[in-house]
Amino acid sequence: MTSPSTRRLLKESTDLQKNPSPYFTASPTSDNLHDWHFTLAGPPSPTPYAAGLYHGRITFPLAYPLRPPSFRFLTPSGRFEVNREICLSISGHHEETWQPAWGVRTALLAIRSEIMGAESQGQVGGMEGNEEMRREFARASRGWVCRECGESNEQVMREWWDVCRQRGVEVDVEGSEVEGGKKEAEEERGLEGPTEVVGEESASTPAPADPTSAYPAPAVPPAPQGPSTPAALSAALSTQPSTRPRPRPTLPAPATVAGTVAATTTSTEPANSPWLDRAIIGIVIALIILVTKRVVDVDDL
Repeated sequence: MTSPSTRRLLKESTDLQKNPSPYFTASPTSDNLHDWHFTLAGPPSPTPYAAGLYHGRITFPLAYPLRPPSFRFLTPSGRFEVNREICLSISGHHEETWQPAWGVRTALLAIRSEIMGAESQGQVGGMEGNEEMRREFARASRGWVCRECGESNEQVMREWWDVCRQRGVEVDVEGSEVEGGKKEAEEERGLEGPTEVVGEESASTPAPADPTSAYPAPAVPPAPQGPSTPAALSAALSTQPSTRPRPRPTLPAPATVAGTVAATTTSTEPANSPWLDRAIIGIVIALIILVTKRVVDVDDL
């Protein structure tokens, strides 16, 4: 049955292979999972470590990750003493600040970005030095060979950068274009060449490719000017009489309306005349009745 520490280290080793970082590589040196070696690219300019590649060792306690690992650099850098455990907030010198959620990736990124970019200031395992000395160490570090690994720092990182590119990770480390840089530049030029040819081909055939130039006349018809205007006017006047009869069909509309009104009035007048006659007759009869009544009343008196 594997211990929690072994399971954690196996998980971290697998994660570093599946999700590689172009800034460092780390793996167990042998069957002992508690002893790892790492190779780290120096922080970018303007630090004096920009061109450097540094090799070191990580030792994990049996209680890892409950207790922090220890780190030491094997490559001379002018920043840390060689093969001496360094004092970090994420190392065994400060167990009180260690968090079990941290791991190898977190520790190496912190060393690269913060620790190597600052001064030692009396730090255990640190050393003072001027920038020129550190730049010289950085240039020499690329060819430094680890006795146990048997490869130079540049060989290790060159192989690791190939792994990163295969996994789709962009490599933006200074000096990563050394050696295979010419080949990559030629490949880029080869890719740029066809694009330029395509541009020249498109420039050589501008007229057929433009859809607006296929029909220039209908787009903007020329206005009649100069001596051609009288002919155009006469042609327009000669064509107008043939098109004039169009408004005439609209003229019968009022006549038809008037006719319909007259027809309705004439048709309503005969219908209304019997009613008028009857009304007049009724009024006459009423007057006769009134007159006769008065005559009878007078006779009675």
